[in-house]
Amino acid sequence: MVAVPDAGANHLLAALPDAELQRWLPQLEHVDLPLGHVLYESGATLSHVYFPTTAIVSLLYVLENGASAEIAVVGKEGIVGISLFMGGESTPNRAVVQSAGKGLRLSADALKAEFNRAGAVLHLLLRYTQALITQMSQTAVCNRHHSLDQQLCRWLLLSLDRLTGDELVMTQELISNMLGVRREGVTEAAQQLQAAGLIRYARGRITVLDRDRLEQRSCECYAVVKKEYDRLLPDERAK
Repeated sequence: MVAVPDAGANHLLAALPDAELQRWLPQLEHVDLPLGHVLYESGATLSHVYFPTTAIVSLLYVLENGASAEIAVVGKEGIVGISLFMGGESTPNRAVVQSAGKGLRLSADALKAEFNRAGAVLHLLLRYTQALITQMSQTAVCNRHHSLDQQLCRWLLLSLDRLTGDELVMTQELISNMLGVRREGVTEAAQQLQAAGLIRYARGRITVLDRDRLEQRSCECYAVVKKEYDRLLPDERAK
């Protein structure tokens, strides 16, 4: 039996009832998730699902010309690969590691077997999926109707929620790819936030200095997404 001492570092795994968690432990594998690593490409059949513990994974929609934009981020609160248990087997988006770290993975067959038991796992995963759909929907609205400054604030806050500290290792080029905008626009927005004393940016590292003011400067999209995650996925272990 393989010990997985940090399974509780992922909120979905921590929310499993003890009986289900103990059944999963021998099947979970530790994985390193380096920056830029692609977990799956658009249209590929998924062999595993991933539960990030310290990493953040970006879900990107890629156009035929190669342009891309982020539709959601997944970290310690969730699971990467929902199409496996939603019946699709594959997905039209790409999953790439946005912030390096670690995670756990479970085989596709094992997850589908658990989901088909129609018990606590099914209901937990469906609640997570609803929260993820809310994030995707709000991201689409935000990218269409809000300023780049507000989008950057939302993106920083969502990323911070999935990390343990207040620092992100992230280049402006990568941020521009995530948001689907020009690098110059990200540079200007980041400079404005730094001038306002909200962040410090240097050598690919962004440190949030004043989270409260960053939330105030963000649009309502961040609060909508966070409220839905908090409502559907409480941190405490389900009993």
